[in-house]
Amino acid sequence: MVELLAIPQEPQKDVAQPSVNIGVAPEGGEEESRLLLRFAAPRDPVMVADWVSFNVIDTERQDWARAWAKLKTYVERVGNARVPYGHREGATPLGQWVAEQRRAYAAGQMTGQRARRLEQLGMVWSLADERFQENLEAAKAYYDQHWTLCAPRSAAMLDRPLGMWLANLRRPGALDGHPDWKTALEAVDEDWNPSWPAEWQRHYAALRELVADEDGQAGETEVLPGLTVHGMDIGKWLAKQRTPKVWQALAAGQRERLEQLGITPPAPEAEAPAKPSTAPVSAFERSVAALTQYKARTGSVTVPRGHVEMLPDGSEVKLGVFLSNSKSRRAKLTTERLAALAALGLEWAAEEGAA
Repeated sequence: MVELLAIPQEPQKDVAQPSVNIGVAPEGGEEESRLLLRFAAPRDPVMVADWVSFNVIDTERQDWARAWAKLKTYVERVGNARVPYGHREGATPLGQWVAEQRRAYAAGQMTGQRARRLEQLGMVWSLADERFQENLEAAKAYYDQHWTLCAPRSAAMLDRPLGMWLANLRRPGALDGHPDWKTALEAVDEDWNPSWPAEWQRHYAALRELVADEDGQAGETEVLPGLTVHGMDIGKWLAKQRTPKVWQALAAGQRERLEQLGITPPAPEAEAPAKPSTAPVSAFERSVAALTQYKARTGSVTVPRGHVEMLPDGSEVKLGVFLSNSKSRRAKLTTERLAALAALGLEWAAEEGAA
């Protein structure tokens, strides 16, 4: 490769003019190429283009042009412009030079022409953006296999620690200043950072993969406990989701996604019959129950003093004595008890000041 450029001189009519060489003398096999350059036609389009492009008229620009040529050689050999900082290309500290170009570009100190020249070689100005794009390719490969980007922390893809990378991006503020990163991740998986646990999303994605038909739509596959996908018992997990307690605890978005797969909510549980009270019944309550029963049978609340009423449980209540004693002790009865007796038709219980 010819490193040194010849600056064409003002030509004279019908006379080929030699050019002036810039740089060190060529070595070995370059001599023939250098001679061709020296005696090339002064209006050779390639030579003129290089001269105009690099504008090699002083030492600094000559050095920049030579370093660019070294980078071009590196790119042609390696396939990218990601030069390690300590790498040297011959005697040229190419890694340091590339880092300086990035700093100059970030500071706005680089001309558009130089930036374009570097971009033609695949220069990436932001290393963070470059790493993101590389990891994004791994994320796409993972999604193709697992239908989700909610990968466990230990997950790897394309020799990259994908799970840890995604977990770091889910941290609050991790994407501040990088809205394009968020957009790129959502383009791969809109649920890459759900508001519910990532583990739930992994199970859901496996269920979606399991029931999807050839067109990717939800089918009618029966999912029973013991049916596993990617090592997860999806059948057991699904049975748990459909229990009333768990289903009600799910977020609306979780239930919506399950319903899109044809997973219906569980039928509401029938209300259990009320259990009879096991609290002890007071003597007053038993007596009121006996009076209620007596009135229903006789149509009257006038009870002989010696009458005994038998309740369904076989217990006996001296109803006549209870009513006589209650009337004589009216002043000591609570308002609630008086109201209960008055509701059965005992006028003395309803009268104010009755003795």
